[in-house]
Amino acid sequence: MKVSRRSFLSIAAGAVAAPAVLREGYAQAAQVTLKLHHFLPPAANVPTNFLAPWARKVEEDSAGRLRIQLFPSMQLGGAPPQLYDQARDGVVDLVWTVLGYTSGRFPRSEAIESPFVSHRSSRVNSLAFQEYAEKHIADEFREVRPICLFTHDRGVFHTDRKVERMEDLKGLKIRFPTRVAGEALKALGATAVGMPVPQVPESISQRVINGAVVPWEVVPSVKLDELVKFHTELPGQRSFYNTAFILAMNNAKFDSLPADLKDVVVRNSGQAAARMASVAFDNSTPKVIEQVNRKSGTIVTLSEAETARWEAATRPVVEDWARQMKERNVDGPKLLETVRELIAKYEKA
Repeated sequence: MKVSRRSFLSIAAGAVAAPAVLREGYAQAAQVTLKLHHFLPPAANVPTNFLAPWARKVEEDSAGRLRIQLFPSMQLGGAPPQLYDQARDGVVDLVWTVLGYTSGRFPRSEAIESPFVSHRSSRVNSLAFQEYAEKHIADEFREVRPICLFTHDRGVFHTDRKVERMEDLKGLKIRFPTRVAGEALKALGATAVGMPVPQVPESISQRVINGAVVPWEVVPSVKLDELVKFHTELPGQRSFYNTAFILAMNNAKFDSLPADLKDVVVRNSGQAAARMASVAFDNSTPKVIEQVNRKSGTIVTLSEAETARWEAATRPVVEDWARQMKERNVDGPKLLETVRELIAKYEKA
């Protein structure tokens, strides 16, 4: 039988391709793909500078056998407050979310979110919070497998009018991310409005709120540098409030992994992951401040005397949290002391 040149090339190409297809099929059979769901756009700071690099690190450490696919902006459905339950229930494999989006569900985590407790550095806060979570409140997250827990750096006021004194907050409607931050805002005379951060731009545009408390790194992703002109922060190493985050995995999904892939996840969890997350905040803050200055934003740093007034005004919020813990048979003052000691430890590290 005579074989034409075209037929010969087709047969030859098929013969060469066949082993590659088999190899690809074998690789796919050994591969596990995990879905990671979160609430921010893909270009936002944390997805770009933590979640995506963390996913790549896991893939590299597993030689490509374990892959993580990111689904931003709630693409898999639901609302941000439902993310934790999506991981718990196995709707998705992994989530990144704000603990405070489910108010009151993680009460002992609120110790680091309380006013004037946290540090201005995400690294210090995150390593302290990770150790605190592992050693003192691990059962608070028993419904999922925590990959890591971390916080942002200092919390900042971003408003449509200048805030230099406590009296300037009176009547201002300010978005807050956590229960204790909301109580602290009320103690200062503001009207506290709770909402997930993706709702902030529209709420400011429609004058539902006058501003928001968020860290600097959030500013570009929600265009706060365009929506408001004034930005107020504290002097020194303190932060007005903080927000606790969790990167969590479904327990059953982790249990289903082969032993060596479990080991990859474990190696990329805990302090290693918390430290990696903190870099996304601490490295971005100077760049965002520079961007705000370029756009002629006004950055106000409170005086030490005014800061002392704010701290005194919000102290009852911390005391009230401690009382609420006592009602749950939890030693709130001891937890606060533990968090402060851990922050001091990592500040020196």
